[in-house]
Amino acid sequence: MWETLKKHRYPYLFISPYLILFLVFQLVPTIATVYYSFTEWNGLRPPRWIGWRNYQLMLNDYMFSDAVRNTFRYWIVGAIGIIGLSLLIAMLLNSKALRAKQFFRTATFLPYVCASVAMGLIFRMLFEEHAGLVNEVILSLGGSRIPWLTSSAYAWIPVVILFVWRLTPWFTMIIFSGLLNISDEYYEAATVDGASGWQQFLRITLPLLNHILFFCFITITVDAWRIFNESHILSGPGTSNTSLFQLMYTSAFGNFKLGYGSALGVVLILILLGISLVQFLVRRRTGEI
Repeated sequence: MWETLKKHRYPYLFISPYLILFLVFQLVPTIATVYYSFTEWNGLRPPRWIGWRNYQLMLNDYMFSDAVRNTFRYWIVGAIGIIGLSLLIAMLLNSKALRAKQFFRTATFLPYVCASVAMGLIFRMLFEEHAGLVNEVILSLGGSRIPWLTSSAYAWIPVVILFVWRLTPWFTMIIFSGLLNISDEYYEAATVDGASGWQQFLRITLPLLNHILFFCFITITVDAWRIFNESHILSGPGTSNTSLFQLMYTSAFGNFKLGYGSALGVVLILILLGISLVQFLVRRRTGEI
């Protein structure tokens, strides 16, 4: 082992900053979180070991079940919306009929560089019940005002819209880069064989973007399960649109129940690991990886 380290000391030296950062800011905090999840700790007094009590409390906590349901909803609706819109916009940007491509590419990416907190405040004004632009448009079309942020039935909708709007530009660029790597020869050959545009999309574009779309889905999954800014700024009544990450933050730093908050963090890690494992197993079974 020491001979190997000595032989490859310079490569290890170059990657050591990342390893140190990973150790200090990821691995050690994760291990500490697992330990604190079995304790009762308010951050001031020394933690007291209580075993599985935090996890037992979690099973009877309606806020936990609401947060899991909301986050699952953000994940499914967000993944479908982001991947669908990103694929559509990327194909439009890649279209030969589009003029001023550089302008539209820049304009497409702008929402991603905007501060999420600032955009959350703007979305809060847009979805305000009595003076928001969204309800004014609905009224002009003959509809009635919708209590977007004051009704438990609608409070999740502005959150997922902001989530989709904020992340779509980034994944559009990823999918667009994949489209640029698809040779035009495939489409030319398909056109000669009489394939329609829809058939070319199903038989050429989607299969060749398969790995990129899978990467996007994995990344969106992680982003959705740790969503915080959107649900925190666009908070609705009670826990109507509270995310699991937000509940963890509120429990740990709002209510000073750091032990319970750590338990929520451990559950969040296990959920992400489980979802990622299932996704990779499905792809391996289908022979895609």
